Amino acid sequence: MPDASGLSGGHAPARLDVAIVGAGLAGLYAIHRLRGMGLRVRAFEAGSGIGGTWFWNRYPGARCDVESLEYSYAFSDELQQEWKWPERYGTQPEILRYINHVADRFDLRRDVQLNTRVTSAVFDDAAGAWTLTTDRGDAVRARFCVMAAGNLSTPRVPDFKGIGDFKGKWYHSGLWPHEGVDFSGLRVGVIGTGSSGVQMIPIIARQAKHLHVFQRTANFSLPARNAPMDPQRERRHKAEYPARRRAAFDTPFAIAGYPKPTRSALQATAQERQDAYEAKWQEGGSISFLYSYTDLLVSKEANETASEFVRDKIRGTVKDPRTAELLAPKDHPIGTKRLCLDTGYYETYNRANVTLVDVRSDPIAQITPDGLRTAGGADYALDAIVFATGFDAMTGALREIDIRTTHGATLANKWDGGPLTYLGLMVAGFPNMFIITGPGSPGVKTQMIASIEQHTDWIAGCLAHMRRHQLDRVEPTAEAEAAWVQHVNAVADSTLYPLANSWYVGANIPGKPRVFMPYVGGFDAYKRRCDAVAASGYEGFRLTRQAAAVA
Repeated sequence: MPDASGLSGGHAPARLDVAIVGAGLAGLYAIHRLRGMGLRVRAFEAGSGIGGTWFWNRYPGARCDVESLEYSYAFSDELQQEWKWPERYGTQPEILRYINHVADRFDLRRDVQLNTRVTSAVFDDAAGAWTLTTDRGDAVRARFCVMAAGNLSTPRVPDFKGIGDFKGKWYHSGLWPHEGVDFSGLRVGVIGTGSSGVQMIPIIARQAKHLHVFQRTANFSLPARNAPMDPQRERRHKAEYPARRRAAFDTPFAIAGYPKPTRSALQATAQERQDAYEAKWQEGGSISFLYSYTDLLVSKEANETASEFVRDKIRGTVKDPRTAELLAPKDHPIGTKRLCLDTGYYETYNRANVTLVDVRSDPIAQITPDGLRTAGGADYALDAIVFATGFDAMTGALREIDIRTTHGATLANKWDGGPLTYLGLMVAGFPNMFIITGPGSPGVKTQMIASIEQHTDWIAGCLAHMRRHQLDRVEPTAEAEAAWVQHVNAVADSTLYPLANSWYVGANIPGKPRVFMPYVGGFDAYKRRCDAVAASGYEGFRLTRQAAAVA
């Protein structure tokens, strides 16, 4: 007999039409969209609450780097009209409040099982169905599986020698205590200066007795220019929501409202470029800055004009020349790694209680009982350590699950040399398993919720097509998958993106294959491709009817 959760408690598997892994923004919309088709669905979430990234990432200063009026669901105009964002960029608590509001408003919680980590997913080729098992010993059988586990959901804690001997407390930005942390009067070390580090460092610096920032790689950061929401701007934006959402489909980043550039940076005079970059700097935001000219992400020479502008801003802000040069990135073109947004980040290094430590020239050797020691023998006394070291991005969450088929194929083996997908949506050899914003899709390079909705709507359309034609099995052909992977790589190679050692290529994970994972041809081009594939009767996919009946 199934228990109250709807699962089997270790007996015969409970049966669903669609099992969903994850109850963040993607999983919740999948519940809403697929349940609306009359399908039996259930999402399994490892956390004790919904929200995914915004449930786990509670570090000081955690905030979205896409403006609130854009970073929200578009599927319900009533929802987007009624919700009021208090600031230009939403904070983690506010975004989580929004997600919970959506779950309550659309009665999504009844199809979510919390505190449940999916440990394995096995496709029975004869039965044509997936069986998922969990860390609770439960099992569920479903014709289809939707992986909504997220791109940045597997925190990476470096395996430093001696970490178990540290007498103080250590934290990871993606596993932050829900009760928060007070660093007042403590000697704190932050390791990492990516997006989460850039956001938390100014806040921790205001609390700590002394803050040491251990930087291996400097990252470009632009001012967010965050402020309370302008009521007039909010009214205007909401009045234009339908048109803005449609217009976003025709943009590379799935965000409308930014005038498309019309000329190369090299066609402008030095003064024109200075004026253009200064205007974008004062405006705030990353997309706007990258929209200054047409070729900032494809021409080294053009990009260098933008990179040097930002480096000069850093030099003009940070008083100590040596510190300023360490903070000024010189090993990658601007925009080829995730472009950070900040509030007072560079100004923080002018504080007397903040020290920047270059661990590229003198790497961290070990964590000691009383702090940290570098390879050169320098000791730093610390009461608390914060790892802002990021995630096993894009593939980590799926590789943590034992995904296999009864024919002996495993996703771990298939992806041993890097992820292989068709459209970032499915994997050849793994029928009826969809991925939301998977590797090979533009998700992480876009307004994520727009990509989540586009992917989920495509999946829903595919399932509706199968139902109309009495089909129950779908998978991409190996040829279509290989051609798509080749296209993703070719597009990336035509840009400056591969020049950076970023999490886009897995560079933050020792031993991970160096493969550029996102599709950077633009959301607009990608959506057109997905729409064309669907319109053609799902070209590149093999759709069949299974004789056996399950679920």
